[in-house]
Amino acid sequence: QLQLVESGGGLVQSGGSLRLSCVASGSTLDHYAIGWFRQAPGKEREGILCLSDGDTSTTYADSVKGRFTIIKDNAKNTVYLQMNNLKREDTAVYYCWSRNAWGQGTQVTVSS
Repeated sequence: QLQLVESGGGLVQSGGSLRLSCVASGSTLDHYAIGWFRQAPGKEREGILCLSDGDTSTTYADSVKGRFTIIKDNAKNTVYLQMNNLKREDTAVYYCWSRNAWGQGTQVTVSS
């Protein structure tokens, strides 16, 4: 059974960068779609990035396009979310997802 664990969240100033990690165990991430989601206080969880199965395409939410990138390391069975030029509105709990499995989330807080 696939299990996902996120890490790398923290407090960062506006304009800064963070790299989140999502480590998979129990099964491979290879050949399956992978998504990053986030949930801000008082808001619904939203999808921000999705890497298609086979790594053929990536879909970005408009709010993160040009600033966030998904990086996949098959050897480590890990997916990263590289976040640059962070804004206060990026403050949220970030989750990775694959094959109906969710991680526990990692908090990202962006200060002005």
